[in-house]
Amino acid sequence: MGDPSRYDAAPRVLLRHPDWAVNASMYQINVRQFSAEGTFDAAAAQLPRLADLGVKILWLMPVHEIGVLNRKGVLGSPYAVRDHYSVNPELGTLGSLRAFVDAAHALGMYVILDWVANHTAWDHVLTTQHPQWYARDWKGDFCSTPWCAWEDIIDLDYAHAGLRRYMSEAMCHWVREVDVDGFRCDVAGYVPVDFWETARADLEAIKPVFLLAEWEDRDLHRAAFDATYAWRWNERLHQICTRGENLDDLYGYYSWRDKAWPRDAYRLMFVSNHDKNAWEGTQFEQFGPGLEAAMVLSAIGDGMPLIYNGQEAGHDHRLAFFERDPILWREHPHGTMYRRLVHLKLVNTALWNGAAGAPMVDVDNDHHHRVLSFVRRHASGDAVFAAFNFSPDTREVTFADSPGEDGTALRGPHHGCYVDLDDGHPVLVGPGWSLTMPPWTYRVLVAGRRTDTADSPLTPFDDSTGQQRSP
Repeated sequence: MGDPSRYDAAPRVLLRHPDWAVNASMYQINVRQFSAEGTFDAAAAQLPRLADLGVKILWLMPVHEIGVLNRKGVLGSPYAVRDHYSVNPELGTLGSLRAFVDAAHALGMYVILDWVANHTAWDHVLTTQHPQWYARDWKGDFCSTPWCAWEDIIDLDYAHAGLRRYMSEAMCHWVREVDVDGFRCDVAGYVPVDFWETARADLEAIKPVFLLAEWEDRDLHRAAFDATYAWRWNERLHQICTRGENLDDLYGYYSWRDKAWPRDAYRLMFVSNHDKNAWEGTQFEQFGPGLEAAMVLSAIGDGMPLIYNGQEAGHDHRLAFFERDPILWREHPHGTMYRRLVHLKLVNTALWNGAAGAPMVDVDNDHHHRVLSFVRRHASGDAVFAAFNFSPDTREVTFADSPGEDGTALRGPHHGCYVDLDDGHPVLVGPGWSLTMPPWTYRVLVAGRRTDTADSPLTPFDDSTGQQRSP
């Protein structure tokens, strides 16, 4: 029979997530558009606001010098990198980038850089130093990524060991010299997985890092990436909110997530990012009347939530990609909402990332095709029970129960004592519990510790008696 352990084939994560990522939410900064100045120094001035928002991982879009040859627009795409060891002078200096990272660390946040490994600008330093490292077309010339309208870049060829070594060493350089905490890796699936696994090992030899792949493939989690994009979740929810589709495809995503992916694989949940905003529409265009429900689901469902800069200000503009187009900052209810949700995730273990948190358990209801309901219950006693009416109709929703062991008592995974996330009122959920849900609304109930602000916990309830207990 051989070694029985060879039959232990369940997908699993071999890497170790950094300890600080367990309850983290992510925030994406488009430095060019983040302030009127468009610099690291100006972005650093907003770090206290981001710390108050509660986000822990700050993702900076590419900070490197941008190519000039075949550039798009006036300023070009930050993803057309001219030198992986450089800093774009439009954004600041190496010193100002270091100062940004140091200031973020002092406030308890971590910084990851956007990394472009699949391609470079046409005038990247490697085109003259190592032209053999580039992919070629049928004529033998440099070529852009096939079938894509990316005329401002040319592809690299990872069949070359020298390129692999160069790219890994360049990533290590930024961790050593600037003390960044990891990378968001552009079109990660276009680069061989074994390269990423080797690069991850090289980076871990310096310090614990966090890697996010702009891709959706469970195998990337084995020994390379902490997190991958949940593109399918975003697309299915977009169709529900804008095309009136029912929830069947969204349930399909959650089934796929539960059955095919490792439990400790972090999925990045988002309603916007730089690609979605620039090319497909603002958060309002993408989710219409269901936007707030989608934002809440991204934060309390399974996965790591992402906030794209400006979402918290209710930004309703498609930011220009190749020109300066600063965000117009303002106070907005979405900022209050995100702050409450992000701080809830920090303290409520049911919402923590990967295997540290609790899985989503489907709670059946009598409008199952239009109303999503689930509970996440952690061994610590923390729990979240939530319902979302993703439809244009008011619905009287009753949640299903099951007979108890004696055949008479009714039980359900959602039963228990909670407080309402929005108003703090106590709610006892038991057999036959129901509620009225207006169109496109949600209800989030929380058990255990929760906060409206970082330092004001509500009094939790004892699930067995329904009485308040001391925090």
